[in-house]
Amino acid sequence: MIAMGAAVYAQRPKAEPQEELPTIKVDVELVNVMFTVRNKNNALISTLTKDDLAVYEDGKAQTAKYFTRETNLPLTIGLLVDVSGSQETLIPQEKYAAGQFFDQVLKPKDMAFLISFGADAELLQDSTNSTKLLKRGLEGLRLSTSVGGLHPGPVPTSKQKGTILYDAVYLAANEKLKSEVGRKAIVLITDGMDFGSTYKLKDAIEMAHRADTMIYSIYYVDQRAYYGRGFGGASDSDLKKMSEETGGRLFHVGRNNTLEDIFKQIQEEMRSQYALAYSPTNDSRDGSYRKLEIRPNDRALKVQARKGYYAAKG
Repeated sequence: MIAMGAAVYAQRPKAEPQEELPTIKVDVELVNVMFTVRNKNNALISTLTKDDLAVYEDGKAQTAKYFTRETNLPLTIGLLVDVSGSQETLIPQEKYAAGQFFDQVLKPKDMAFLISFGADAELLQDSTNSTKLLKRGLEGLRLSTSVGGLHPGPVPTSKQKGTILYDAVYLAANEKLKSEVGRKAIVLITDGMDFGSTYKLKDAIEMAHRADTMIYSIYYVDQRAYYGRGFGGASDSDLKKMSEETGGRLFHVGRNNTLEDIFKQIQEEMRSQYALAYSPTNDSRDGSYRKLEIRPNDRALKVQARKGYYAAKG
């Protein structure tokens, strides 16, 4: 296991007791939601107020207590890079583009960590603000496979592990991001295939919800790795689900959308988010999953936000 960022609920500070009179202390729980808004041309919209939106939990209207555009709120990023057999030829480009990304996105109060995953998951660099250390960690990206042979294929045989994608996401959310505060995101570079994880897709998504973490998935595929192996090839379906459920996005690397281009888009989006907080009308501390929806008054606009959260247990 690797030693693996705000919680769904935040608490207002308790009132300080006064000398003359006793003070009743009340904990008010808030649900925090980070989201972006785009118009029909897919351009980011940054001029909305809380009166331009409505928030619903399990279909019931909620009242926003706080609303702001958060461009400078501290950010914690976990970069997870697939180094399984199918990604062998892509690793050099991933190193270069990720290094540029860290240079451009990290501000003085931001932190980032780096995990590689294939047959196993490895923490190459723990949380730091140092781009120098992160780039040094990127140099540690190397092929990880439990399948024998000089050039192992993308699909493991028997019960061998091949790509523990779900495990890597779960561990990053649970062990690195769950205890962090501020804005948090996992940036995932992979062909979307999982072979041998202990956790399931739903477990990875649930833990991302519990860690209040968005997942930005970058679908990066070397189709030649699948040719002639009797396998249908890679699929982005799991990446799409993880990203949409947590309020992130799915990107495809292609001729007209390079890895560097995608990193720039992620950077722009993370710096163009709104922050909304509300006290839920359902105050039961039952640990249940609650559906979230933010509806813009202008139906031509599209909101990108997580689909729900898990209530705290009392």
